Amino acid sequence: MNRATPHPLEAILENRIAIIDGAMGTTIRTYGMTEADIRGDRFKNSTKDLLNNGDLFSLTQPKMIGDIHRRFLEAGADILETNTFGATSITQSEFFVDDPREHGGRKDPEFYQKIIEDASLNDLAWDINETSAQQCREWGDRVANNDGRQRFVAGAIGPLTVSLSNSPDADDAGFRVVTFDQVKSAYAHQIRALIAGGVDLLLVETIFDSLNAKAALVAIREVFDQDGLAAAGKELPVMISAAVGRGGETLISAQTTEAFWNAVKHVKPLSIGLNCSLGPDLMYPFLSELSEKADVAISCYPNAGLPNPLSPTGFDLGPEDMARSLSGFARGGLINIAGGCCGNTPEHIAAIAKALDGMHPREIAERNREVAA
Repeated sequence: MNRATPHPLEAILENRIAIIDGAMGTTIRTYGMTEADIRGDRFKNSTKDLLNNGDLFSLTQPKMIGDIHRRFLEAGADILETNTFGATSITQSEFFVDDPREHGGRKDPEFYQKIIEDASLNDLAWDINETSAQQCREWGDRVANNDGRQRFVAGAIGPLTVSLSNSPDADDAGFRVVTFDQVKSAYAHQIRALIAGGVDLLLVETIFDSLNAKAALVAIREVFDQDGLAAAGKELPVMISAAVGRGGETLISAQTTEAFWNAVKHVKPLSIGLNCSLGPDLMYPFLSELSEKADVAISCYPNAGLPNPLSPTGFDLGPEDMARSLSGFARGGLINIAGGCCGNTPEHIAAIAKALDGMHPREIAERNREVAA
């Protein structure tokens, strides 16, 4: 992406490891919210269960969401993610539209065209994104004013509940439930709402399907061009982060780490990285490969190990474990941005921030020279 002047975060990444926040869903669960809490008045008559639709809490429980943002910021986060992982009309339709498969039908492009054109779903998606961005902006600025350290709001753009790369029909390998243009349209609506809410960055994250990510990146480019941001030199930096399996491949599209970088590097992102996935230990070799190939900042915010229903957070690793692992990444010269995904609470982020304080970031300028050579 092209910008008239360097973004303030770029200077930080040259001098220290920036901290991104932890898991909103994990932290929400510690507040003991119920179905009635997430519904509030606005959604009290919804016919489907909503408790797993954590993005709605930005609308119905803003004080709780604000408290979570505050805790992550006070734990040391420089980058605060909006609570918008599933805030597109496509993903929200899972909670508000009857599934045609329950009545002998199927989800297909005709079904999703109605979703894309549904005014109520579009209004809901806009409200979630704009409101969440405003909440992050408010708390980021409030804490920054108190301690004098600038904070940044990243508009979180999740992977969707549909895939452009794979067919769900074993008898029809060419079938896709949704089209590229439909996915792009849903993402463009989300992106515009995030920008309206005041985000500093756009984060395309937890990528398991590279083609879905491509649609998001094309949508970003088109929004910048169509809305005059490019002409005004006001394009926002873009961060890209993929989820990988045990072989280092994106989970559905099965691109290797290097292939994934080659597929998106033309975007000239602020950062490329890995998140979610299998926990820090299993992520190390793939992060190392990405760090070797990419000529931009590297981000890493893994799950707190593997899922464990007996753990208080639902994942194996505690704050000290995550701090130790990410310190190892830093000592290896692999990262510029560090934090945690699923299972990482504010306590995890505090431990990571403390462990990485004073540690040198990966040399981006040096990497640029090596790649150019």
